Amino acid sequence: MGSCGTWAWQELLVLLSSVWLWVGSSQPTPPGSTHPPGSQLKFRLAGYPRKHNEGRVEVFYNDEWGTICDDDFTLANAHVLCRHLGFVAATGWAHSAKYGKGIGRIWLDNVNCAGGEKNIGDCKHRGWGNSDCSHEEDAGVICKDERIPGFKDSNVIETEQSHVEEVRLRPVVAGARRQLPVTEGIVEVRYKDGWAQICDEGWDSQNSRVVCGMMGFPAEKKVNRNFYKLFTERQQLNYRLHSVSCTGTEVHLSMCAFEFYRGNASAACGAGMPAVVSCVPGPLFATGNAHKKKQRQQQQSQPRIRLKGGAKVGEGRVEVLKSSEWGTICDDRWNLLSASVVCRELGFGSAREALTGARMGQGTGPIHMNEVQCLGTEKTLWSCPFKNITQEDCKHTEDAAIRCNIPYMGYETLIRLAGGRTAFEGRVEVKRGSKWGMVCSDGWTTKEAMVACRQLGLGYSVHAVTETWYWDASNVTEMVLSGVKCAGHEMSLSHCQHHGTSLNCRNTGTRFAAGVICSETASDLLLHAPLVQETAYIEDRPLHMLYCAAEENCLSSSARLANWPYGHRRLLRFSSQIHNNGRADFRPKAGRHSWVWHECHRHYHSMDIFTHYDILTPNGTKVAEGHKASFCLEDTECEEDVAKRYECANFGEQGITVGCWDLYRHDIDCQWIDITDVKPGNYILQVVINPNFEVAESDFTNNAMKCNCKYDGHRIWVHSCHIGDALSEEANKRFEQYPGQLNNQIS
Repeated sequence: MGSCGTWAWQELLVLLSSVWLWVGSSQPTPPGSTHPPGSQLKFRLAGYPRKHNEGRVEVFYNDEWGTICDDDFTLANAHVLCRHLGFVAATGWAHSAKYGKGIGRIWLDNVNCAGGEKNIGDCKHRGWGNSDCSHEEDAGVICKDERIPGFKDSNVIETEQSHVEEVRLRPVVAGARRQLPVTEGIVEVRYKDGWAQICDEGWDSQNSRVVCGMMGFPAEKKVNRNFYKLFTERQQLNYRLHSVSCTGTEVHLSMCAFEFYRGNASAACGAGMPAVVSCVPGPLFATGNAHKKKQRQQQQSQPRIRLKGGAKVGEGRVEVLKSSEWGTICDDRWNLLSASVVCRELGFGSAREALTGARMGQGTGPIHMNEVQCLGTEKTLWSCPFKNITQEDCKHTEDAAIRCNIPYMGYETLIRLAGGRTAFEGRVEVKRGSKWGMVCSDGWTTKEAMVACRQLGLGYSVHAVTETWYWDASNVTEMVLSGVKCAGHEMSLSHCQHHGTSLNCRNTGTRFAAGVICSETASDLLLHAPLVQETAYIEDRPLHMLYCAAEENCLSSSARLANWPYGHRRLLRFSSQIHNNGRADFRPKAGRHSWVWHECHRHYHSMDIFTHYDILTPNGTKVAEGHKASFCLEDTECEEDVAKRYECANFGEQGITVGCWDLYRHDIDCQWIDITDVKPGNYILQVVINPNFEVAESDFTNNAMKCNCKYDGHRIWVHSCHIGDALSEEANKRFEQYPGQLNNQIS
């Protein structure tokens, strides 16, 4: 291996930002394959960030590199491809360009292997180059990190000698060893079966910035080198890298220029010290006084950037605040440099992934920025060059998202699942002190289950299970946690309210332990606010036409005292159109066996309360309310290229497909608020979908819609309708302090 820093940098950029594993020359083409005789198929793994045994699959065919579409992709396909690449088997596969979009041709589509084929060409497929996919559907594989004995890659540079994948900070201060996150220590890189150090000769703050970013921290700070000099003089050190030179904008140390030490040259570091780094944690991970100070600073100034829709901390769709309105960013030219600026601005490290194509779900409202091109040194995304957007440029299907490096906190070591059929489900067991135990299921809801799934690193919660007798598979029989009540954003169940050491559980025993079913994707329901505004009106409806509605509790309580069937009720009616902008279909929690048949309206309710309707005074006091069960959850209409999947007729399946919406027209029963007892004045109309969080969603903060409402005793005006968190805090406060009327005349 040469010692030239430039050579190492170029070689590593190839090997790590899209490390390629090529095969082909050493493997003869099997007889009977579907590609032309004599042509050499080669394969490689590409994309970043990833490990050496995973990535986007690229295939060299007809003298051109291309990709494979994820349509109908299976684990059997991944087995065949991983064997091509010299690994014994596959452990998984990835869809939707998880490792970034490739370029060139999409060579294969609808690949269907049995798993035992010697060559991917022997599997069924549409034919070479025949595909209806885009690069947003590029398939990837995760191979078992075990090489086929004797396998030789003819075109691969020996990876053991020439890449840096794992980096860590090793704390040496006595107190720091027990605390997480680790913010200071000696920088070490994985080498063979152990760890090696980096010579700090020429080491500067830009190098430290890159390491801190990888560790999940937004910034670096100076370190007391004298302390470490004393410490390292007594240590046997094994240097791996030297002459590291980063610009500070790299997302991984492997992308910087450096040189490898050759052989066992442990004494070759002229400065005689390993590189030491100290990092500044972001507000979420700061401890003690620094934490309180940062929280105060955050409260004083509202952020102009946020993440929405991500399952884990530090990931989500990027939203920015402009002219008091939150909006999204178009993914044109979206890359790791811009994503890292966002991550650091939010108090995380550098970006692991810059996601395109609304991979964290579609946003709503305006798209504020396009073609963002950060250098990577900016303090805020607003300092980066960008283009203003026009409606023709971009749609919400192109919303940009990110995944940031966050500090290792070890939360996943304090929770586990037992008894489930898959790794994504089971009874929740938590570690309290040195003891594992169960969680009491009293009050266990989707919000608590969401936190458990996040802590486990398993995405979103699909179901919060309160009876787990059928998962009784471990020897843990004691409850150790009760009264858990989460807001939903916490990183660990221990951050939620709970009873502490004084347990109080109504039903004990393994049967009533809390459980979860987690999923990597979730739905996200949104109300189409303008439609409510356009369709709102008052109707005085005779009581003799409201028997069914009364039976379903859709009128205010004073209706019980009315002189039935004479008289009428005054109803505020409007249409509501509920979109699913998430990444999974919205399905009722209850199975068909427990849906309730309503004879009067002759339909099944799949959810008891699907929507709440409220009339509030400007200070938030409720003066009228309505609620609606799911009369029938179905796909009324869908976006182009999306097929309807749910229809209620003939006891059909109920739900809302991703990219579709369910329309409840203004003229159906219970699509109203009974305002018979409401006095003239100025009010807020509030509509909340899925109010009891019965069904999992990637984002509950956008489930409420609010409108200003003027009522003069005869007519009603509804205006300024918007999703609850679509405006800045200031604009929302102004909205809620809407001045009351002194008389019933509309000014």
